[in-house]
Amino acid sequence: MPYPPAEDAARPAPSPPADGAMPDAEPSGLSERDRAVLAVERRSWPGPGAKERAIREQLGISPTRYYQLLNALLDDPRALAHDPVTVNRLRRVRDARRERR
Repeated sequence: MPYPPAEDAARPAPSPPADGAMPDAEPSGLSERDRAVLAVERRSWPGPGAKERAIREQLGISPTRYYQLLNALLDDPRALAHDPVTVNRLRRVRDARRERR
């Protein structure tokens, strides 16, 4: 005997919110590009060439612009709330480099 249909199967798909917000947008308030920058930085890379190539291909921006965006994200509390491990690690690296200067 087949299983009865799930209750959700009969419900229509939800309509987008009236305020114009994207239904898949995160509550963190970060843009899709900001989340993508953090995702690239979260990965480990075999070398700088592979990372720079991925930045150009995946994000469609230059590595210089990528690092400008990343540096701004490190000071953004929304980025810290979204990915605290990555942001705190990068803040420590940045602070250590500043101390050496």
